[in-house]
This record gives sequence, structure tokens and C-alpha cells, in this order.
Amino acid sequence: MSETTATRRPVIAIAGLAIETSTFTPTRTLAPAFHPDRGDEVVARYDFLGPLSARADFRGALIGHALPGGIVDRAAYESLAAEIVTRLQAIGPVDGLWYDIHGAMVVEGLDDAEADLLGRIRAVVGPEVIVSASMDLHGNVTAELAHQVDLVTCYRMAPHEDALETKERAVRNLVDVLTERPVGAQRPVKAWVPIPVLLPGEQTSTRIEPAASVYAQVAEVERTDGVLDAAIWVGYAWADQPRDRAVTVVTGWSAQAVAAGAERLASAFWDAREDFAFVAPTGTFDECIAAALAPGAARPFFVSDSGDNPTAGGSGDMSWGLTQVLANPAFAEADGPTVLYASVPGPEAVATAVEAGVGATVTVTAGAAVDDVHAGPVTMTGRVHAIKHGDRDAETEVVLQVGSVFAILTTLRKPYHHEHDFTDLDLDPRSADVVVVKIGYLEPELFDMAADWMLALTPGGVDQDLLRLGHHRIQRPLFPYDRVFPSAPDLGARIIPPSNEPLGAIA
Repeated sequence: MSETTATRRPVIAIAGLAIETSTFTPTRTLAPAFHPDRGDEVVARYDFLGPLSARADFRGALIGHALPGGIVDRAAYESLAAEIVTRLQAIGPVDGLWYDIHGAMVVEGLDDAEADLLGRIRAVVGPEVIVSASMDLHGNVTAELAHQVDLVTCYRMAPHEDALETKERAVRNLVDVLTERPVGAQRPVKAWVPIPVLLPGEQTSTRIEPAASVYAQVAEVERTDGVLDAAIWVGYAWADQPRDRAVTVVTGWSAQAVAAGAERLASAFWDAREDFAFVAPTGTFDECIAAALAPGAARPFFVSDSGDNPTAGGSGDMSWGLTQVLANPAFAEADGPTVLYASVPGPEAVATAVEAGVGATVTVTAGAAVDDVHAGPVTMTGRVHAIKHGDRDAETEVVLQVGSVFAILTTLRKPYHHEHDFTDLDLDPRSADVVVVKIGYLEPELFDMAADWMLALTPGGVDQDLLRLGHHRIQRPLFPYDRVFPSAPDLGARIIPPSNEPLGAIA
């Protein structure tokens, strides 16, 4: 511990941009999508900072978290990055920085946006400042990013029920290092192991094996003497970049301990590669709807329209799934099986429905304004069932009843993860026959509501069939694109030097 931080609370700045970006989605992400918080808003955003403020002085620069989607516009990134730098300059000297990111942000012209942004931050705060990053396990950690950080951790659950716990762990580790590091220790040691595997989150959910057992080893490694933190990144499957692959990173004070831990976790993940399977029964969209309508099927039956999942990076704009539902004769009459479909953007359709009012019959067109690869806009005539204004993501939502289908239309795209997302629109998902949601694995509230569910392998920018997406820039060989490797992969730990030393050549 330095003399400075021994005699006062260390100053910790907070900054970061977070988005999960599909390069197969035609939409572009602009600066307002990040909903940035600034200054004191950043500190107020995280309740767990309150108890830690007795040990550290937190200063917010800028945090921006965007709904997953398409590539970030370069001008938007430059404006946000410049503001982060300016605000850090205004904060002045700091002892530490919490880097709150996702890890799968793709910016036009950049292959490692998180490392680029941290490089700009380092140019302001200096190479000696201790940086702790918190990430999504579906992010990517390159050798360069591992070089720029001193501590790094990620979620250990998918779905991410431990998101806030992970962020708190990253901050707590940072505070501990700044105030309690062993005498003579300068910076934590980092061991990094790239794993030639790239799988979607729906095949690596910690709800089931083998991910449950693989991730259970993370805590075991973390408890090893000389280790501060351990993590496994699945990587992000829907971007076409050289960095996309699984990785383990272990940090601590003992080079031997962190290397052994990183290699153990990497070997466990590699050895399980053939055992990873989808988290639910899968099928085509038609097969999933048929299963939902089969005699004796449990209700409500949830179907994941996974190819256009907006929380994985899909545009959320595709009309393909809704078109299939509306074309199904089983739902043509109002007294047919009740179907809830969430959702399709259509600002003009929403405006028409709002002007007509609840109870009116309207003919509107929605969807495929930007993502029309698989289907064009869908036109429908139905009764306006509900209208809701003021949603953070959707802005305005309307429900249009067409036969027995209740289609949710939005001004802007929105994910539907919670029961209130439906009940706020006078819809009861628990009493519906079928609920179709643009999602992959079901988030906890949906999972708890579903009497049964299937994962529909639908087309889109986050298609679960990775081989048909058409990656060209990933590093090969890479499982499952390659099943036969010319030699066993090198799963030995690479000790990454601290940011104040050259990185050198790291494979």
C-alpha cells in the first residue's frame, strides 16, 4: 500500500460503455441509446457503493449501457469516449478506476473497442492507476484488454442473476487492493488462457450441465491461496471478429496459483465442449407452435423467437415471427388459442393506434424498417387492446388483437423479460395458451411462469445456428466450426504484464 492511500481514502473513478453488438444485425447504435449517466448520477446508480464509501471516495465520470443491437456508429463512440476523457481530466488524479463494461461492444473500424477506450482512459489517468473491470461472461477478453486492466471479473450465471453481485465484487476487489495489498506487492498478477471454442449463450447456460459444473469450479479456484478472482468468458458468438472465443483469466498475488487456476478452468471448459447443448428443446418455429398446440400441452407454453432476440444483439425489428403467427389458421378467430407476441417495432403503426384509441379497429403496418432480410413489413387489421406511454426502451407500446393473437407493437424495440411487461398492457401471460417472446433462454420471471417452453431456431442477426451465419474473420481452428484440430490447443497460461510494462507478443 502506498503512503498516499495509507493515510486517506483512495479516490476511485467510474467509467465505461456497455453494449452487446451483433455484426450480423443491420441496425446501427447511436449515442442516445447508451442512456448515459454522468457525475453523481453514476455513483447514485449503484447502491452497493454506499457501504464502500467509508473506504474509498468514488467519482463518477460517465457510464453508458445500451440495449444490445447493431454496430456502434463511430461518431457516436468518439463523442462518448471524448466526454469520458474530458470528465476524467476534470476529476483529477485518481488511485483506481472501476471500468464497468460488457465486453462485446463493436464500433465501426475497431476490433477491440473496450481496449481502445481503456487505452484512452489510461492516457488520462496514467499507467500506474489500478483498474478493475466488471464484465458479462458473453464478453471478450483479448490479451490487450487483459494488459490494460489489473483486475477483471465477469458474471458466473447465465441468465445473469449475479450481475450486481459481479459489479460489487469488482469494486470490492479494487478497494481491497488499494487499501490492503500485501507489503511489497505492486500490482496483481494476471494469467490469461484463450480457448478455441465459440458457443451461443443458449448452449452454455449455467442452469444445466456441463456449464453448471464448469462454473462451479470458478469459486473453488478463487478460494485458492494467492488468488483474488477467477473468471470464465464464454465469448460473444454473434460478432465476426478475431477476438471472439472463450477465455479464462485469474488474478492474484501468486504467479503459480493464478496460472494453475486459469489452466484448470480452461481445461474444464475445453474438455466439456462436445457436451454443451441447448438449454431447452429446440425446433423450427412451426414445430414449436405445433408442440404448444398439441393436445395436453402445458399452459402457458412459451416459445423463444431466438433469431431476433434484442437482448443478444438482434435488431428486434424483424417481422418474420409475427408473420408466421398471423398466417397460422389456428389463430384466425378471436375464440382461438390465445397468443401473446412480443414484439415488433412500428412507430407509424403505434401512432395510428394511439390516435384511434383503445377499442378501435385499425389497419397498420409494422416491422422490417431496417431488418428486412427474411421478411418485409407485416400489415394487419385488428382491435386496439391497450396503449401505454413512457417506457424507457419502447417509448410507446400498443397491443393489437388480430384473431386470437395479441401483438405488441412499439415505437422503439424493447425486450420483454418481466411479468409486468405484459400486465402493464392488460395482458395476462399466465392465462395465455402461447407466449412468443424474442429471447433466447428465458429470463427468470418468464422461466418461472412457463409451464413448458421451446427454443425456436429462427433466422436473424443472432441466429443460434452459427454455421449458417457466415463468420469470416474468426480465428481458426475454432470449435464448433472445426471439429478436428491439427494439434491439441495450447491451454497453458500466459502471464500478462501490467499496463506500465510492454505487452510483448502474446498468442
